Amino acid sequence: MSRKFAAFIATGVALVVVAGALLVLALGHERQPHPAAATTQTSPPPPNNAPASEPSGQPTQTPSSPPPSTPGKPADDPTANLVKGKNKKVLFFSFDDGPDPYWTPKVLEVLAKHNAHATFFQLGNMEAAHPGLREQVLASGNAIGSHSISHPQLTAISAAERHRQIFDGPKSTCFRPPYGATNPKVRADIKAAGMVQVLWDVDPRDWARPGVNAIVQNIMNNAHNHNIILMHDGGGDRSQTVAALDKALTLLAAKGYSFLAMDCKQP
Repeated sequence: MSRKFAAFIATGVALVVVAGALLVLALGHERQPHPAAATTQTSPPPPNNAPASEPSGQPTQTPSSPPPSTPGKPADDPTANLVKGKNKKVLFFSFDDGPDPYWTPKVLEVLAKHNAHATFFQLGNMEAAHPGLREQVLASGNAIGSHSISHPQLTAISAAERHRQIFDGPKSTCFRPPYGATNPKVRADIKAAGMVQVLWDVDPRDWARPGVNAIVQNIMNNAHNHNIILMHDGGGDRSQTVAALDKALTLLAAKGYSFLAMDCKQP
């Protein structure tokens, strides 16, 4: 065998050995787990009752406790004694967000025209800004309830502020929470303040100013014996409210209804 041929054979054998070694290493590498794959696990989905993220734009309240107070005796239902044992047709008109120096006297004029009375759920800051109107409402044979100091949503403020809005608002045994927003804590504070919560049965949406006839039609379609009707003498232009009240009282009186103020005492 020549030297050149022997060298060729030796080179070929060396290449085969090297290729085989590389193949063995590659196969062994594939069988080993990747370091990251050995430690990474798929997290389970959150439980259905996991808390969601807090919605943006919501005020953050600092937890605080209301100041100590002496619980009062809860008031009685302000309409019960007025309809108890009676089958007469009675409706209870109520007016929120006043007293307003222009619109409240207008409402009082319409009520007097029809020999009707109502209940005014007033704001403390409006009473303070317009002294004398509270006395005018009461002198006309109407009643006053509290609508808080400044009309916050009582279910969305701190305990201390909720307590202040309820306890330090207009004096009455009747309380109407702004927006009708209530919960057990709100009701507990109202009761502790010696008041009773008063909501409504009919909302003719006079606050949205949908037109005089729309307000009247809403009242006529939905008001039934002993119902409480929600209207407004404050919070903006109430010209539609005044005109609608005049028409509604005329139509309801023709049906035999009378209109009473609730039994909201003034401590």
